Amino acid sequence: MNPNLNQSLTAIRGIGEETAESFAEMKIFTIHDLLEYFPYRYEDYRIREMTDVQHDEKVTIEGKVHSEPSLVYYGKKKSKLTIRLFVGSYLIKVVFFNQPYLKNKMIINETITVTGKWDAHRQTITANEMQAGPNAKTNDFEPVYSLRGKLTTKGMRKFISIAFQQYGHFIEETLPEIFLKKYRLLNKHDAVKAMHFPGNQEDVKQARRRFVYEEFLLFQLKMQALRKFEREHSPGIQQNYDLAKLNEFINRLPFPLTNAQERVVNEVLAELKSPFRMNRLLQGDVGSGKTVVAAIGLYSSVTAGFQGALMVPTEILAEQHVESLKVLLEPFGVKCELLTSSIKGKQRRGILQELAEGKVDILIGTHALIQDEVTFKRLGFVITDEQHRFGVEQRRVLREKGENPDVLFMTATPIPRTLAITVFGEMDVSIIDEMPAGRKSIETYWAKPEMLERVLAFVEKELVKGHQAYIICPLIEESDKLDVQNAIDVHTTLTHYFQNRYKVGLMHGRLSSDEKDSVMKEFSTNEVQVLVSTTVVEVGVNVPNATMMVIYDAERFGLSQLHQLRGRVGRGSDQSYCILLASPKSEVGQERMRIMTETNDGFILSEKDLELRGPGDFFGKKQSGVPEFKVADMVHDYRALETARNDAAMLIQSETFWTAPDYKYLREQLEESGVLEGEKLD
Repeated sequence: MNPNLNQSLTAIRGIGEETAESFAEMKIFTIHDLLEYFPYRYEDYRIREMTDVQHDEKVTIEGKVHSEPSLVYYGKKKSKLTIRLFVGSYLIKVVFFNQPYLKNKMIINETITVTGKWDAHRQTITANEMQAGPNAKTNDFEPVYSLRGKLTTKGMRKFISIAFQQYGHFIEETLPEIFLKKYRLLNKHDAVKAMHFPGNQEDVKQARRRFVYEEFLLFQLKMQALRKFEREHSPGIQQNYDLAKLNEFINRLPFPLTNAQERVVNEVLAELKSPFRMNRLLQGDVGSGKTVVAAIGLYSSVTAGFQGALMVPTEILAEQHVESLKVLLEPFGVKCELLTSSIKGKQRRGILQELAEGKVDILIGTHALIQDEVTFKRLGFVITDEQHRFGVEQRRVLREKGENPDVLFMTATPIPRTLAITVFGEMDVSIIDEMPAGRKSIETYWAKPEMLERVLAFVEKELVKGHQAYIICPLIEESDKLDVQNAIDVHTTLTHYFQNRYKVGLMHGRLSSDEKDSVMKEFSTNEVQVLVSTTVVEVGVNVPNATMMVIYDAERFGLSQLHQLRGRVGRGSDQSYCILLASPKSEVGQERMRIMTETNDGFILSEKDLELRGPGDFFGKKQSGVPEFKVADMVHDYRALETARNDAAMLIQSETFWTAPDYKYLREQLEESGVLEGEKLD
């Protein structure tokens, strides 16, 4: 970066220490920071014809004052000023709130310019700005900045204008010439100028295109460099598995593999055999058969003379995995053991000793697997299920239990391609996008809360057949802030409703792990027929007898979460149902309900969810893996993201990138990020 741009803001004419402090609150410390602090929107002051204006649109119009202004005061210091204005052949009403001083500027038959929101039904503009005479704005298109402290929009525009006049000529190009020409991008100086001082919408569009590409390219370069570094500096284990044994194992599975499972198995096997360490994310919708892929991978590793580990978030899920893996693997002489915090004393010591001696082939458990006392003799393959439930540190500790074991992360949360290539850019991604044959689609219905009686009658029909039901609520107890159904109230109501006929259980996040496991065991053994729960049942619980899912206040959940909850049913051979109880007020809420009833495809839902919610909220909370971009938007600019990823992959592999002067800035950015030293990106 040019040293002139690295100076403190106080070098700019008119910025003293106090103003610099206000800028510091916005993390603007240097001239460079200020010039690259871009507007988040633009005010359009171009004069519009009334025939072009849509309802609820913000608009600037010019017209002649047709009536004497009417000024009415109400409340404390509140006022409403109304006039009629001739705009072309239209006579419209204009209203100003709390600006009584404008009355004197309105003279019959004189031209005025007003900016405000158009209400087509009332033929009224609610105006926030007015000036006497024709449109006097020198710039039709004015930037609006996000501000803090004592800074004003007018002041911000002034300081940026001075900074650009004084220092704009020091802005240096940061993108290689090859990409500027290939994509017809503005040079950096012109792009910065167009972001702050555009003549029209097209100027902003072209400037934005340039910065979107640059942000994505820099981010993807870091991801691709990290991937290259990890591969080159993480020699894996070349696992020479026994192909004959493996084929026999696959042929004796109780069902044939789907095409998607076969494809993913081949990807996993190729990496087990390679000298590089596997770092792969396996995505598969609920019920798509990830466990079988895991079993094949683990068995391959065992035939090559290694041990395997499978870490899952909850004890009940660990127990379910042990049961299913024992059925598949024990006939082939593979010893599987379970390790959770509930296993104590002599039994625990025995398992740990056999593990250290290499007598246990596969260890399945919760985060108990990463405790210091757990020692493997020869760990070769590590699988983490629902990997986003574990922190980076927990995953790392498990990986370090062996000498560079191959690592597979599994998730049933379908992550949109856009996010997968961004958040997990340093991993290879495998997707099982096909359901096993014979799997019945879950029928989903949207019902209004007033139809609850009918819904409960429908639930009872399933219970009469010997099936079970989940009832999901957003909150544990009643809240003053939110009028939503809570688990404790619903449990009380349903216990009364089903009394003497069916047992109703209650599950929520405030229960201890032991209490949760106890409730889930009662439900999975059918001692409890109806389980009222918050979203803690979301992941991995397998109760094939449950055919009914009712979700209260369904509009409060994102699509991906609703889909995860729906996936708790439909695990057996019987037809299953999901009923969404909701009365969404917003269009987005209604759209969510409509989409849920129309598709069972988790990947379609995840893309829609990303569009409706934005990347920051996709994981339910701000996920550290989702980068914050100044200009780029991963959802709307996903084509640019794909392009930048391909370009970054090509650059990282090319010799020219590491030596040619044209790539100097990009190389410096990589060095600053610490990727080349093997540091993990934030």
